[in-house]
Amino acid sequence: MNESSDYLVEAIRQTLEAEPEETAKFVDNILEARKLFVYGVGRSGLIGKAFAIRLVQLGLEVFFVGETITPIVEEGNVVVIVSYTGETMSAIQTANIVRRVGAKVITITANPHSKLAAASNLVISLQPPRDDGRKRLAPLGTAFEDATLIYLDSVVAMLMEKLGQSEGSMRKRHAIWV
Repeated sequence: MNESSDYLVEAIRQTLEAEPEETAKFVDNILEARKLFVYGVGRSGLIGKAFAIRLVQLGLEVFFVGETITPIVEEGNVVVIVSYTGETMSAIQTANIVRRVGAKVITITANPHSKLAAASNLVISLQPPRDDGRKRLAPLGTAFEDATLIYLDSVVAMLMEKLGQSEGSMRKRHAIWV
């Protein structure tokens, strides 16, 4: 376990050591959006859902694409898509459809030259190391997913500051179990 966790911590550090250039634009797009939508498939989708939850706790209007109660995407909306490969067909189709209606697409991917990246208005490139340990200690995109979760949690901290939110104000929007 220690070997894998040490590997992951180092891979995440390397992935995030140079903050993506587009982070400020990403934050501005979120703040300017009328509604936010998040999409991803599989484990990338789980990372996207975690981000969506935090955005809701910040008081933003956020939906996950594909849920039964998700409204249609309209002009002025922002759609954030998380995809390790950037080649997931449903993600590419989602990007193409929502851009046609005038929404902005922001993609977070390890492949900035992918079809999804080409269909996006803004690309956040998070590229973990591609070394020999990856397949054994962090298989199938694990380092990307973990780095993306930490990156998006850092974006939440930036949004908290810009929106004047605190942990206390977010806690009021946290799910309460009765």
